[in-house]
Amino acid sequence: MTMTKRSGGILRGAAAVLMSVVLGIESAAAADPVRIGVLSSTTGPFSDLGTRMNEGIRLYLKLHGDTVAGRKLELIFRDDTGPFPDVARRLVQELITRDKVELLTGFVGTPVALATIPLSTEAKKPTVLIQAATSGLTEKSPYVARVSFTVGRMAATIGNWAAKNGIGRVYTLVSDYAPGFDAEASFIRNFTEGGGKVIGSVRMPLTNVDYAVYLQRAKNEKPDAVFGFVPAGRAGIAFMKAFDDLALAKAGIRLVTTGDIVTDAALESIGDPALGVISAFHYSTAHESAENAAFLKAFREAYGDAQVDFMTLQGYDAMAAITAALARTGGDTDPDRIMAALSGLKLASARGPITINPQTRDLDQTVYFRRVEKRNGRLVNIEFDRIDPK
Repeated sequence: MTMTKRSGGILRGAAAVLMSVVLGIESAAAADPVRIGVLSSTTGPFSDLGTRMNEGIRLYLKLHGDTVAGRKLELIFRDDTGPFPDVARRLVQELITRDKVELLTGFVGTPVALATIPLSTEAKKPTVLIQAATSGLTEKSPYVARVSFTVGRMAATIGNWAAKNGIGRVYTLVSDYAPGFDAEASFIRNFTEGGGKVIGSVRMPLTNVDYAVYLQRAKNEKPDAVFGFVPAGRAGIAFMKAFDDLALAKAGIRLVTTGDIVTDAALESIGDPALGVISAFHYSTAHESAENAAFLKAFREAYGDAQVDFMTLQGYDAMAAITAALARTGGDTDPDRIMAALSGLKLASARGPITINPQTRDLDQTVYFRRVEKRNGRLVNIEFDRIDPK
């Protein structure tokens, strides 16, 4: 009996020690940081977009803190240097295997998203696209959600508008890569279904920023309008400069576009030639709402006179979505639980209410029709109509 009692006491003591060790391991794991890989562009042709995206990410953390459900968020930034698939694949592979990230976000360009989605899917790393706006990307993996928009939807929306507002003949000019193909096909389909006629289409090299020869070709055909799509930022500024230098507006040729050519950050560089340009987009800094006023105020307090635009907002909203998902899971980064937490997530964004659609994992959001106007001495995209999500 004495030996039995002693053996029982030893076993109970060993069990208590083992349980203490297990609980200690679980506690340590719960306290580990959530490592998030951010693939951005801080050098190269998309550096202005990547810089503003990163500012939006950091602004959210500055305002809301970097701890969720007891776990600190550790962001690991990598520069893809532009729309270069091989560079992106190497960086994402390193983030997954060497840096042991649990989530991925960023992705300015579609080429880098297309190149790396197979890697994140195989590793089951939830991925929140901050830009990469070609239609269909979220359909390529159950571990991908997006907080930006799709070029196709914006192009289709402006195509419908053009057909209904006295524009009969259009010449299309788009950059020669996936978002350009998406924009071209969506615009043409909706514009022609509305009774319009496309009299010519040209795809321009992605790395080219001299658009004069292409716009001259369009001008020679005497369309009512040009539909243009090029990457936001430097390319959009160059496109507008050529449009003005060739005096298309003076020849009575209008420009209709997605918001990429006349982003809020680009308007100051473009100047008065942007006046009157009509675009369809999901955000303008001139959007009137309490959420947008608070967002802009916080940005100016953090960054002073730095330029703010849709990329800043999308970086901010991506962190809002990621932290909301982590809060829903109690800090658990199980990939299927994270994706379930993102599904149907609703946020009160500065652009208006947004929802991650449970089926597509793209955003349900309002699309705004905007016209470039001058208010208080500054060029802004003024919203004059809208299409709300169904």
